[in-house]
Amino acid sequence: MRSSQSILQLMIIVFSILNTSLHAIASDPPLTLDYYASTCPTLFEIIKKEMKCSVLADPRNAALILRLHFHDCFVQGCDGSVLLEDTINLQGEKKASTNINSLNGFRIVDRIKNKLESECPGIVSCADILTIAARDAVILVGGPYWDVPLGRKDSVTASLPLAESNLPTQNEGLVTIISKFLYQGLSVTDMVALSGAHTIGMARCESFRERIYGDFGATSGKNLLSETYLNSLKSICPPTPVGEGKNNITAMDYVTPNLFDNSFYHLLVKGEGLLNSDQEMYSGVIGFQTHELVKKYAADPLAFFQQFSDSMVKMGNITNSESFVNGEVRKNCRFVNT
Repeated sequence: MRSSQSILQLMIIVFSILNTSLHAIASDPPLTLDYYASTCPTLFEIIKKEMKCSVLADPRNAALILRLHFHDCFVQGCDGSVLLEDTINLQGEKKASTNINSLNGFRIVDRIKNKLESECPGIVSCADILTIAARDAVILVGGPYWDVPLGRKDSVTASLPLAESNLPTQNEGLVTIISKFLYQGLSVTDMVALSGAHTIGMARCESFRERIYGDFGATSGKNLLSETYLNSLKSICPPTPVGEGKNNITAMDYVTPNLFDNSFYHLLVKGEGLLNSDQEMYSGVIGFQTHELVKKYAADPLAFFQQFSDSMVKMGNITNSESFVNGEVRKNCRFVNT
């Protein structure tokens, strides 16, 4: 146990040192809070209105936009590359195994972009739209507010290989997931706090089958409520794909699925996390630091909200230096300008 902890501590130190050089640009991005103050003063009002309509129509839309932002920032930085469609000259990221069945919400971004193009043509980047929309999505389902630094450019490239390699997946071990966050310049604390976004949103059967037919019973204990919950999950997700079973979905936080709160951490403490990657933060044998953070956020919702806000700003500041030089403000978020 101690040797495993020492190895993980050493990894964190090494990756932290590497990140100083790998993400020097991301640590001090050329972003400002008033970037659109004179060029598009109605920006925030327009995005807030469109997001409010979308979330009122379906609370799940909040999670969809938040996930889009996360998947964007982990590939080439927060540059709107996740929004690009495949063309003859460009291979997008939407068909990556980490994205193809987990991303949606593109039409919401389209609607916001169309409104802004009518009001402030050629001014607001899709990358900035997605960053603000993610913040507003969280607020609309009860989460915290944070100021969003702006001034990103949209990339003219995308990277399917980086989408395959950079994004954490539900059945990866804790060490691998921590390393992926550290590579982006995000700490273990950032990882645990940002994982709290799973307090909203849904997961497909394929994402949690291994968990419910694996160690779910061992982590949750032999109590009636947990066994009832596990049986309900098994009724949703058969042990092997049957018909459309692999596409069946359930809430990642079954207690308050449409409310952004700290209920997600309560579930981890009870051993009822839906995804392997989430439960490992509390139950994993090497998760000494993550275990304590999960307990902290379960006990103190204000501490979770504050850290989540700070970590979202930090993630949003992962920049694509190439986009600042050769990027653009797309007229259509799905395609580079011609």
